[in-house]
Amino acid sequence: MINYDALVIGAGPNGLAAAIELARSGRSVCVYEANKTVGGGARSAALTLPGFIHDICSAVHPLAAGSPFFSQLPLHQYGLEFVHPPACLAHPFDDGTAVVLDRSVQLTGERLGRDRSAYVKLFLPIVERWDALAGDLLGPPRFPRHPLITARFGLKALRSAKGFAESIFFEDKTRALFAGLAAHSFLALNRSATAAFGLMLAAMGHAVGWPIARGGSQSIANALADHLLELGGEIVTDYHVKSLAQLPPARAILCDLTPRQVLRVTEDSLPSGFRRKLERYRYGPGAFKMDWALSSPVPWTAEECSQAATVHLGGSFEEILLSEQQVAQGKHAEKPFIILAQPTLFDRSRAPHGQHTLWAYCHVPNASTMDVTDRIESQIERFAPGFRDCILARSVMSPIHLENHNANLVGGDINGGSQDLSQMFWRPTFRLYSTPHENLYICSSSTPPGGGVHGLCGYHAARVALRKSLKN
Repeated sequence: MINYDALVIGAGPNGLAAAIELARSGRSVCVYEANKTVGGGARSAALTLPGFIHDICSAVHPLAAGSPFFSQLPLHQYGLEFVHPPACLAHPFDDGTAVVLDRSVQLTGERLGRDRSAYVKLFLPIVERWDALAGDLLGPPRFPRHPLITARFGLKALRSAKGFAESIFFEDKTRALFAGLAAHSFLALNRSATAAFGLMLAAMGHAVGWPIARGGSQSIANALADHLLELGGEIVTDYHVKSLAQLPPARAILCDLTPRQVLRVTEDSLPSGFRRKLERYRYGPGAFKMDWALSSPVPWTAEECSQAATVHLGGSFEEILLSEQQVAQGKHAEKPFIILAQPTLFDRSRAPHGQHTLWAYCHVPNASTMDVTDRIESQIERFAPGFRDCILARSVMSPIHLENHNANLVGGDINGGSQDLSQMFWRPTFRLYSTPHENLYICSSSTPPGGGVHGLCGYHAARVALRKSLKN
């Protein structure tokens, strides 16, 4: 048996990040991955037709581009290149117009009518201090290094997205833009702290952009894996860890798993009280995700939509509020809010010449079995008449399909658990990354700062393990 300092279960971005931090601290580490390829939520594959490369889960990467941990790593040396479209995000409306989130705060504001000054006044101070804020916001709960800046942000972020937008902006289109950003939370937008998601994602668009990874999200995972191997770490793929007893001896084990999988692999070895806490952990709504191979670009009515890799399809402010409220109530929205990505407008390596890929999902109740294909395509057709005529092939992944593909996506929840106020900071328990076992840690998106391809859950868990189990 080979003895390691540390083992990591799961080769998603957080598992790979944890392993990299351990390896660059001089510890021997091996990563075990159940699938044949690394990546977790950052994988790509030919889901429709030969020659068309689709992102299976995540597609657009402001969090990866702005990750304080990834920025420390020489990932470009392993082929990772972020492609920045002319605009971060477009949000079309039924009148044929669209609002655009631009890298420039001022230029974005100029397109928002009466809300110009309010928008600039809101976001310019956040963006100017983003480097200081990012370290405090994208980590575990602790006294902030920049308390005044973080406190000012927090007072706004703790409000509901609905109440915040209504109190700050006059124009329905500006409110809709903010609501679409906040809807990435998977929460009803009248819930406390949903404003945090709108503020964060808009600020990241201005500060670091909303790029895609050239060649697909798999490029991020591959660069992380190659860097880990260069540091002396090991990766074992196609090895499903069903029990900790399968693993060789190690001084620390880090689980890139959500609470449900942690309970499975630990069997009865965790104290009953802690097991009950993990059993009570709440998962959020699921995603119903689709990919298309297209014969031509999406024929948007609003030409601004062709300037962004990401498009939010939700129409008005009230319509987005209703869509997300219905999902929170366990219903399926008739007109779902859709997050869409069109990477081949800016990365031609993913499809045959002249053809395109398209990626989109909407929110549905957790573990939903309802097919909402027609509702998603109708929403796209609404803002791009003739869209269906461009379809060569489609791939449909329901919440159950997503979970079968990646066990961490419980019921289709791509955030590693609900990120409402009670689970936003102290997740999955007040122990955060630690467990009652002195050598067992959790490093998945079920720990702070939560969902997204940023590696920070893994990084912070590794730092805890280095302090507690791997001191020397």
